[in-house]
Amino acid sequence: MDDVRAVMDACGSQRAALFGISEGGPMCALFAATYPERTAALITFGSYVKSRWAADYPWGRTDNEWTAWMDVIAKQWGEGAVGIEARIPSKVNDGPFRQWWTRYLVRSATPKTALALTRMNSLIDVSAALPAISAPALIMHRTGDRALPLDGSRYMAARIRGARMVEFPGEDHLPWTSDVEPVLNEIEEFLTGAKHVAEPDRVLATVMFADIAGSTERAAALGDRAWRGHLEQFYGVVRGELGRHRGREIDTAGDGYFATFDGPARGVRCAQAIAREVKQFGLDVRAGLHTGEVEVLGEKVSGIAVHIGARIAAKAAPGEVIVSNTVKDLVAGSGLRFEDRGTHTLKGVPGDWRLYLAA
Repeated sequence: MDDVRAVMDACGSQRAALFGISEGGPMCALFAATYPERTAALITFGSYVKSRWAADYPWGRTDNEWTAWMDVIAKQWGEGAVGIEARIPSKVNDGPFRQWWTRYLVRSATPKTALALTRMNSLIDVSAALPAISAPALIMHRTGDRALPLDGSRYMAARIRGARMVEFPGEDHLPWTSDVEPVLNEIEEFLTGAKHVAEPDRVLATVMFADIAGSTERAAALGDRAWRGHLEQFYGVVRGELGRHRGREIDTAGDGYFATFDGPARGVRCAQAIAREVKQFGLDVRAGLHTGEVEVLGEKVSGIAVHIGARIAAKAAPGEVIVSNTVKDLVAGSGLRFEDRGTHTLKGVPGDWRLYLAA
């Protein structure tokens, strides 16, 4: 609590909303009870009230459990991803994350300090302070948390006047290693009274859809293992050409690829290069491109222009790159050549569309 007050004093903060994760929750709860004039709100995530088992609090660790955990800290700290199975099960098989987690632990504390902190944490009990908390409180927890049981947070919420309890699906103990958006939305609504609604950006982009022609028949003829090898070769070619032509991978589905470009000429040349390169593996790609306004929300891209691009790709024959009239007009003077493929109707898209083969 002294550290919190020191930071608040240093930056001139008279009142603050406190957000405590795990053992940070009891500390923030005690601060809220001790310094109500400096606490605007109390927020906890994956937290608890008592560290040790008690008849009225059966969610704490027993003495034997604490002894076993301290033994792990003493013997294994710095030698591996200690505690990751219980705290971050979603990342257990993520090699780079395991390495990061190990570095994080080692850089945070020495084995001796980590053990001292663990002993201190084993004595936490703020149950007597909860009725004294007057600040608005938001208590959050994932239902499948393996490190700290959900009922510990429920116990806390039940003993703080007017506290709001919110439960999320999932097993990760830390709020930022799994689906974090719902957590952020709850915090924002709690503090401001309204949830943030992300407004999609609308930008002009060239969309490209490409897939392997005759993939179903070829997969049946080759067998699953050989076909997976072909798919990996296809994806390798596509990603290599996207890097060379400043394309952005949006999505993949089976043998299909969806990407965007900030310039239509680069998109056409990328599609042509992909079609040429995959021939060495005995594959034929068909591709379609269209330029139009799309909605960008995070990593996702949507809008009518996306649907048009997909429908144009469906009109391509094996080895062909087909583009819309919009693309053809925008790349005038680029040196690209096109053959008129006539007027077509595109499923689900109003009007007639003139299409061209990028020769």
